[in-house]
Amino acid sequence: MMYWIGASLSAMVCRIFGRWQVIGRENIPKKGGALLCGNHVSYIDPPALGARANGRPVHFMAKLELFQTPILGALIRAVGAFPVKRNTADRAALKKAIELLQSGEVVGMFPEGQRSLDGNLLPAEAGVGMIVLRAQVPVIPVALINSNKLLPPHSIFPKFTRLQVVYGKPVPLDDLYEKGGREAIEEVGKRIMAAIGELINKYSG
Repeated sequence: MMYWIGASLSAMVCRIFGRWQVIGRENIPKKGGALLCGNHVSYIDPPALGARANGRPVHFMAKLELFQTPILGALIRAVGAFPVKRNTADRAALKKAIELLQSGEVVGMFPEGQRSLDGNLLPAEAGVGMIVLRAQVPVIPVALINSNKLLPPHSIFPKFTRLQVVYGKPVPLDDLYEKGGREAIEEVGKRIMAAIGELINKYSG
């Protein structure tokens, strides 16, 4: 219940302030595990990405520090988020993501591991590749366009803009499932970020 309340409030903010346009929702499987991977330029990105994910709740991997704030930590746990220690190989977080995906849930993450303050895509961290190679579920690239204008860095209140959330077709990765190793992990990340970049270039012009 808490998740859908949050999703409805997020959708309201995106519609009112962002004139929200959602494209490609049909690319998200209606059942079974799926990993949604988006670019990260604003704190509004998680709710914008997850609020209209084809009617499915999305479990987000969020930095540990957010869970250490009493009220915010309780809220994000209530909507299904789970903590990850940034800049480390957090095995507990990776295991949690894989378990959720293999049990048929949808997980959302930002492969860059941090916000890009200039809007340019950053390289993917190794975690996304490790999750994909273990879980072997569809990976949906997501382009968040102008979310950094809707809620700019260091801003508390949303601003009026034109927000687009674009869900792309699954990234072809099955040829890497049996390879493993550092090269395969890095290739997963490169393909996902390339797919996100293609969506941004296609729809932001």
